[in-house]
Amino acid sequence: MAVIDHLVLAVPDLDAAIADFELSYGVRPAIGGRHQGLGTHNALISFGESYLELIAPDPSQPDPDSPRPFGVDDIDVPRLATFAVRPDTANGETVEILIAACQAASHDTGPLVSMSRQAPDGSVLTWRLTFPTMTHDGLVPFLIDWGGTVNPAATAPGGVSLIEVSGATSDPAGANAVLRVLALAEFARPVGASHPGLAANISARHSS
Repeated sequence: MAVIDHLVLAVPDLDAAIADFELSYGVRPAIGGRHQGLGTHNALISFGESYLELIAPDPSQPDPDSPRPFGVDDIDVPRLATFAVRPDTANGETVEILIAACQAASHDTGPLVSMSRQAPDGSVLTWRLTFPTMTHDGLVPFLIDWGGTVNPAATAPGGVSLIEVSGATSDPAGANAVLRVLALAEFARPVGASHPGLAANISARHSS
């Protein structure tokens, strides 16, 4: 069913996070654009079929009326906040089918909202998403549908691979129930040796 679309790395300062990522992996995330009205901006790096979004408060925008998404107002170090999945459109799946599957697992995704942002080249990207609920410490994904927009994974710079997604939460059974109906790996573990939250194993690709 669902396909992992992107991971969301919440960071306090976008420029610093881009520099740190480049130092760690040898590739530089590209500026994505501003989310007008939400008070955030982002940068992207592709894994191939999915991507990593670095998102931070945008100092060029006024403070929004509501808290910025993904808890970026309250962090002082980067944190993997959550992830998004998209429908497998090649097999006729729609985001509405994913919403119904989540509802069958007693998970309320919230409404489907239209979004847009302007890229640095002036083009406008549009998509629809269910706003992240951040339940189960970010281990339950939100849903996204790019419609006719080219997925950013196809245009962002590459050079890194997503090896594994994992995480821990106080209710792993509840998280895994939603992951199961989305046909994703049931990776949620109980909180114990691991801190609650999402984790990812990312590696740099080295040319031979």
